[in-house]
Amino acid sequence: MELTKEAIDLIETIAEKSGKYKREAYLFMFEALEYTLRKLNERRHVTGQELLQGISEFGKSEYGPMTKTVFEYWGVTKTENFGRIVFDLVEAGLMGKTESDSIEDFKDGYDFDEEFVQSYKSNSKRP
Repeated sequence: MELTKEAIDLIETIAEKSGKYKREAYLFMFEALEYTLRKLNERRHVTGQELLQGISEFGKSEYGPMTKTVFEYWGVTKTENFGRIVFDLVEAGLMGKTESDSIEDFKDGYDFDEEFVQSYKSNSKRP
């Protein structure tokens, strides 16, 4: 999905207004959503849990063992932060949601240390 200049300007305004997350976190969310939809192989509504899985996989593919550090730099330290970003984008009209979607869908999705640090430590141990 290609974002228009107007959408990018709106994202910059959202990031400045919230002051919590860098604009890159909002832009990443669109890329992670596209990644998730491609992985599902169909255009449909994505649940919070599906998006969190896509965020994890896409983040690791983009940033490798630096994923947690990059997310922290953006102000994202837990999965609920991704939910806040999604709902900021929903409120701005840049993403959609269903009646059953809630920011709670993103609560306690995974622990960042386990997801982004321990998995690399486990995979890098040599026999």
